[in-house]
Amino acid sequence: MSAEADRAAPTTDHLAVAWDAAVATVRGNIADFTAWYPDDTTSAGAYRPRAPRDGHPEGANVGWTTGFWPGMLWLVWEATGDDAVLAAARRQVDNFADRVTRGVDLDTHDLGFLYTLSCVTPWRLLGDERARDAALAAADHLMTRFLEPAGIVQAWGDLANPVQRGRTIIDSLMNLPLLYWAAETTGAPAFREAAIRHTEQLRRHIIRPDGTTFHTFYWDTATGEPLRGATEQGHQDASCWARGQAWGVYGFALGYRHVREPSFLDAARRCADYFLTHLPDDRVAYWDLVFGDGSGEERDSSAAAIAVCGLYELAEHVDDPEAASRYRAEADAVLTSLTTGYSTAHDPASTALLLHGVYDKPKNVGVDEGNLWGDYFYLEALSRRLRSDWRSYW
Repeated sequence: MSAEADRAAPTTDHLAVAWDAAVATVRGNIADFTAWYPDDTTSAGAYRPRAPRDGHPEGANVGWTTGFWPGMLWLVWEATGDDAVLAAARRQVDNFADRVTRGVDLDTHDLGFLYTLSCVTPWRLLGDERARDAALAAADHLMTRFLEPAGIVQAWGDLANPVQRGRTIIDSLMNLPLLYWAAETTGAPAFREAAIRHTEQLRRHIIRPDGTTFHTFYWDTATGEPLRGATEQGHQDASCWARGQAWGVYGFALGYRHVREPSFLDAARRCADYFLTHLPDDRVAYWDLVFGDGSGEERDSSAAAIAVCGLYELAEHVDDPEAASRYRAEADAVLTSLTTGYSTAHDPASTALLLHGVYDKPKNVGVDEGNLWGDYFYLEALSRRLRSDWRSYW
C-alpha cells in the first residue's frame, strides 16, 4: 500500500478502545448478573434486578430481553477465550433450558431473541446438546403462534386475547432466524415456510410506499385480510419509530441471507435508505425519525446500534459495489459516533455499554437510559467491524 493510500485508510483505533471498555464492563457485570437478571433498561445509569411479577421473584429470567446478556457473553468469549466468561455463558444455557421446560413467560414472538443468543449460539460454537434441545423446544413453541390464514406470527400475549389477536410488529423479523435454524437442524420445512410467509406479509404491509415502517400491524385471523397499521412505542401511528426502522433494515437483510429472495433485499434497502436520510448531524437517530436536531427530543442509541449491524449485513448482499461501500461507510460513521459520544467508556460509573437509549417514550419507560438490546447490538457491531472472522449468531 502506498503512503498516500495508507494515510487515507480508515483507522479502527478508536473502535478498539471502545471494545476494550465494553469488554471490561461485561466482565464487571458477571458477578451481579449471575445472581439476578438485569431489568430491560438502566435506572440512573445502572442496571437493577428485574422487578418481581406474575409470581416470579426479583431478578427472574422473564421478559423479552434476558437473552441479550448471554449474547454479550458469547461475543466476549469468542474474542478473548476468557474461561470466566465462558463459564458465565454456559450457566445461561441451564437457566434458559429450565425456562422453556417449565413454560415460563413464553407467550411472545420474542422467543427468537431469547433462544438464538442463549442456546442456538452455544450449540453452534460448542456443540452443546442441551442448548440445542432447548432452542428446538422454543422454536416449536414459536410455531404455535403462527396464525393461518393470515400467515403471520402473533407478537404478544395469549393467542385467545382479542386485543392482541392477529397483531405482529416489525421486531418479529429478528425472531425468525430461530425458525430458519430449526428447519436446518431438523429438516422440517414448516419452520422455514412459516418464516418466509411471515416476512412476505410484513414486506407487503408493514412498509409504507415511502419506505417508512409501521411499528405494528393487524390482520383478520379468520379471513387473513390485512387490517391496519399502528404504533405502540413511536410518536404517532403515521410517524416512523426509529428502532422499528432499524429492525426493518436488519430483519429484512437477514431474511434475504436465509432465503435469497430479492424482494427481501429490496425491502432492507428501502428501510436503510429512509433511515440514513433522516439522521441528525451526528448520525445517531432520535427516538422517532420525525424528529431532528433542535426538536429537544431524545436520541435512541439502541436504534443506531441495530442499524449499524443491519447496514453491515446489507452491504454483504448488495451486488452493486458502490452501494455496498456506501452502506459500510454509513455504518462506520454511525458506529464511530456511538463510540465517541454515547459509549460508557466515557462514563465508567454506568453498568451499561451505551448511554442515551430510549425504550418506550410514550409510556416514559427507559427514556435516556442504557438498555440490554442496545448494549448487545453495540457489541455485535464492534465485533463485525473489528473481527473479520466473526460469524453471525442470526
